[in-house]
Amino acid sequence: MLNRTLPPLISAIDKLVLPPVQTLMLDNGIPVYVVNMGTQEVLKLEIIFFAGRPFEHKKLVGRATAAMLKEGSKNYDSAAIAEQFDFYGSSFRTPFNIDTTVVELYSLNKYFDNVLPIVAEILAEPSFPQKELDTYIHVNQQNLQIDLTKNDTIAYRTVTELIFGAEHPYGYNSFPATYGELKREDLTAHYTRCFNSNNCAIVISGKVNDKILTSLNYYIGQAIKVGQKQIAHLKNQPSLQRKVRIQNPDTVQMAIRVGRDLFSRQHPDYPGMYVLNTLLGGYFSSRLMENIREDKGYTYNVYSVLDTMNYDGCFYIGTEVGNEFTLQTLDEIYREMEILRNELVEEEEFEMLYNYILGGFLNMLDGPFNVSDIVKTIVSEGLPLTYFNELVQDIQTITPEKILALSQQYLNPNDYWEVIVGETSSLGQ
Repeated sequence: MLNRTLPPLISAIDKLVLPPVQTLMLDNGIPVYVVNMGTQEVLKLEIIFFAGRPFEHKKLVGRATAAMLKEGSKNYDSAAIAEQFDFYGSSFRTPFNIDTTVVELYSLNKYFDNVLPIVAEILAEPSFPQKELDTYIHVNQQNLQIDLTKNDTIAYRTVTELIFGAEHPYGYNSFPATYGELKREDLTAHYTRCFNSNNCAIVISGKVNDKILTSLNYYIGQAIKVGQKQIAHLKNQPSLQRKVRIQNPDTVQMAIRVGRDLFSRQHPDYPGMYVLNTLLGGYFSSRLMENIREDKGYTYNVYSVLDTMNYDGCFYIGTEVGNEFTLQTLDEIYREMEILRNELVEEEEFEMLYNYILGGFLNMLDGPFNVSDIVKTIVSEGLPLTYFNELVQDIQTITPEKILALSQQYLNPNDYWEVIVGETSSLGQ
């Protein structure tokens, strides 16, 4: 009999391995990564196009093209597309990421052949209707005008622009006028250049069988045309101005961002920085949370982010605090960075951190769709399929001494940009 008065035993996580991923090629040359797992008759199809900001010929055209794909095709308008997917209990999205556009379909196996031809038509002959584009522009202009009143939005936009430069794909900022400059021909040009078989990869997960793969090859293997692989255009011109204060009057909180340039997941120091970021501000028991929220009570939330893209990356600390606590909060942020540069992490804290990170990885492996998210990241960022296993192994060998060395290299305040947005006149000179 199970004794429910006793808690389950706590066991160490010692082996985390990405399940096998089958690779194959469609007739039009698109690589396909198959995560065949699970017991339910359901599928997730993700068609990844390298069509994000680094490949744009005009600002915002990547995001607009992704959004407009589902707004019409040769035989369907936006309402008919939505109705078809709803009828078959499917979900269809076209999320835009900074480097990629993903065409994403969730479907029951039994209806896959009903909805896949619609996806194929959308990819083969999108119509980009002018009326829908006008609505898209207007809605985003209105939303952006609201966002530009928020301190945290302004702070994030400013710090990334300082780090990468105002013309860099990862650094430029949009404005209502930027949306207003979009034309239908800009979208069709971006689609023609980037949405082709040599600029694409596919991840399919769930209960995948030969019939599913045959349908995928038949429909998508014909819908996506052959074309040239696109080359990223990067203009990295970081700002020389290290500290920026932006006055946004009549606000009771200041938004703070302290950040620096870093690197992509391909860099050899990424595993160590993943651990260091978690320790500093990446989870609820982080140094910043324990100090600035739990001990000082200056804020509800403070965090650090290791933001990686295909061609670059950045690291930043963010929070919003009452106006009267702004300078004290900055002092505490830099103090925590200094402690990490000068003191080894104690064994008890390091063990808790280590178990938290491995527990997060364990959740990533729970189910076919979570595994497919790992595979999508690996494929999108040009990494080998062995990357996840290698990352786990690297993290399992990291020591407090390694964290100290990384802190000394990457937590030097002289390398950081500092942005404060709010009632900055109260800060004095």
